[in-house]
Amino acid sequence: MFFSEVTIQDLVKEYYGQTVIAKALNGYDELNFLLWNDKNQKFILKVSNESHPLPFLEAQIAIIQHLKNSSISNCFQHFSINKHGEELTKIVRNSKIYYIRILNFLEGTFWVDEKEKSSELHHDLGSFLGKMDHALQDFSHPAMHRRYNWDISRANEANDNLKHIHNHEKRRIAGYFLLQFDTEVSPQIHRLRHAYIHNDANDYNVLVQNNHISGLIDFGDMVYTALINNLAIACTYAMLDEKDPLAVAVSIVHGYHQSNKLTEQEVDLLYYLIAARLCISVTQSAYNASLDSNNEHHFITEKPAWDLLFKLIQINPIKAQDAFRRTCGFAGVIDTNGYNDLLEARKKKIGRNLSIGYKDKLKIVKGALQYLYDDKGRTFVDCVNNPSHVGHCHPVVVRKMQKQIATLNTNTRYLNDAITDYAEKLTATLPSKLSVCYFVNSGSEANDLAIRMSRHFTKQKDIIVLDHAYHGTSTVAMEMSPYKFDSKGGSGKMPWIHKAINPDLYRGPFKYGDTHAGEKYAADVQRIIDELKKENKAPAVFICETLLGVGGQIPLPENYLKTVYEYVRASGGVCIADEVQVGFGRIGDHFWGFELQDVVPDIVVLGKPIGNGHPLAAVVVTEEIADAFNNGLEYFNTFGGNPVSMVTGLAVLDVIQDEEMQQHALEVGQHLMNGLKELMLKHPIISDVRGHGLFIGAEMVKDRTTMEPAIPEIDIVVEKMKANGYLLSTDGPLHNVLKIKPPMPFNKQNADEMVKLLEIALSEL
Repeated sequence: MFFSEVTIQDLVKEYYGQTVIAKALNGYDELNFLLWNDKNQKFILKVSNESHPLPFLEAQIAIIQHLKNSSISNCFQHFSINKHGEELTKIVRNSKIYYIRILNFLEGTFWVDEKEKSSELHHDLGSFLGKMDHALQDFSHPAMHRRYNWDISRANEANDNLKHIHNHEKRRIAGYFLLQFDTEVSPQIHRLRHAYIHNDANDYNVLVQNNHISGLIDFGDMVYTALINNLAIACTYAMLDEKDPLAVAVSIVHGYHQSNKLTEQEVDLLYYLIAARLCISVTQSAYNASLDSNNEHHFITEKPAWDLLFKLIQINPIKAQDAFRRTCGFAGVIDTNGYNDLLEARKKKIGRNLSIGYKDKLKIVKGALQYLYDDKGRTFVDCVNNPSHVGHCHPVVVRKMQKQIATLNTNTRYLNDAITDYAEKLTATLPSKLSVCYFVNSGSEANDLAIRMSRHFTKQKDIIVLDHAYHGTSTVAMEMSPYKFDSKGGSGKMPWIHKAINPDLYRGPFKYGDTHAGEKYAADVQRIIDELKKENKAPAVFICETLLGVGGQIPLPENYLKTVYEYVRASGGVCIADEVQVGFGRIGDHFWGFELQDVVPDIVVLGKPIGNGHPLAAVVVTEEIADAFNNGLEYFNTFGGNPVSMVTGLAVLDVIQDEEMQQHALEVGQHLMNGLKELMLKHPIISDVRGHGLFIGAEMVKDRTTMEPAIPEIDIVVEKMKANGYLLSTDGPLHNVLKIKPPMPFNKQNADEMVKLLEIALSEL
């Protein structure tokens, strides 16, 4: 080591004419020493190497000298002058140039070590920064115009280091916020006021005494950038480890605005700038870890930064924007009025029978993985929107969609790699027998096409479905959905539709514990086949969800599909597995629901999760059925198989695999099921908990003996849960089953909180 404590003492004597005692301190990228002179005065000595260019060191001197004229001059370190009257002392060691500078010692407690931080202290931090930035409004130095990865304005560069974050959930959240930075901040950053800023008012650089800011040290991160970034950084570090981080930030913003007026545009971006600073920090830590760094300063805020990111994503950005605006005296953005005008417009212009959920209507304006944000500033955990399979606005999916739609979107009459790439990747997840894909736009359209192909293949028309089933909104899909045609306003059952009994082990004739229940329920399908045979008919197709959704979130009994498929195929029919609700790893145990039954269908219908909410669906069939369908009549779908949809589908499959979402669904789903079953022991109103992975139903009854459905109790519970930030819904023939099908990022913390709130809601009934 060139600069030992003894060496430093000698250099101070030689160049500054002072006799001191030196003690080495920790430092981030400079050598730091604490000095005592014979008058017991303390100083800080810094040693900079060639990675700190001389012009930038001179800029640090210039900015501190400029701040000498401010009202807060005593809050900054000032330079000692060497024998030549210079602030910087040039030292050469082994042909390398180093610069030494000595600064006075500031008394105070580092912000990170201050145990009790009052709102007054937070306000004072903002006020102090506002005064500093106001004092610097006429300062400039060319060396501060630099490319610097800790400049929030360059936060999008942190995307390069996302790959070094190995935890899937953390990488996903950081990726989400960096996506929002690109969407919300990047288009506006050039319009913001720019200034020369300190750029690092972190919890190890801010000093506190007597509930006031006593100092700000280390100008090594200073840069010319958007002025608001200085405030965003201070907010970020002050919010660490705080129970109510938004309240802390609001106090700081209020203090700043009183000392140095902000603009509406600046405060509107503050939430995303804070998130961006956190993302820079955690991605930089991940990058340093990839280099096997043992510098503790590389990881010193990593844990609290992650904790804050997890808290931040649960804060509605509109709530933050409104709070920041109002504390500065600007008009808020949250409208507390109801939705009468919007409802009236919808009534006039939108189909009258398009339903709206919940008694008190929601206007959702933004999504973030498993969270939804409304226009009133509330955050909801989404427990029902299974089309957003890998999460609302998943960064990987969104970016790939953005790139493709900016490149090309057209139909399948032109050759394109994406459609074959996706077909190969999709069929690789299925049994080899299912090898030919047809791409469409919705599950309804997919079911319609699957029935058309089945009828063409078998030359039969009749369809066997399960009672209470739902397969979509097309004419054919409605005809084979008892949930629709048997309901109020339904058209009734068509002669070619045949309903088999719902294989419900809770309410059906064959119960839990009956080891042959699957075969017994399957016998009803054979009954239908026998009746058709008497009319010289045979079924074209048997179609069934592999776990029943609208039917009541019901897993099929063991051996049910295996037996039914044998009966149907023996009669010349085709077996369709409807995976629109349950496919793509949701059930945890397997990738596809039919795998639970150890069967291979002739046709698989896919939708909803396939495109993460993008209008994409697929029909996958055997070679035999595909060849028969290729009868000379062209099949063409204008949008089915378009490049954007195919790239989207590929991205979804990549994310499911790369983020190990199937295993996550298995673990979190089992954790949630266990919690719900514990609730069932305490609250008799819950009579059955069933499902696989993150496909779960909890049936509610007034009495376990009579099994009378708990209505309106279940509706009251759903509304109570919504009021507490959890969106649930009901399902089942009797509308008494809580359905739980959240986006796959739904985690154990969400599950625990949901169970806790559900217990409160049940106790209040």
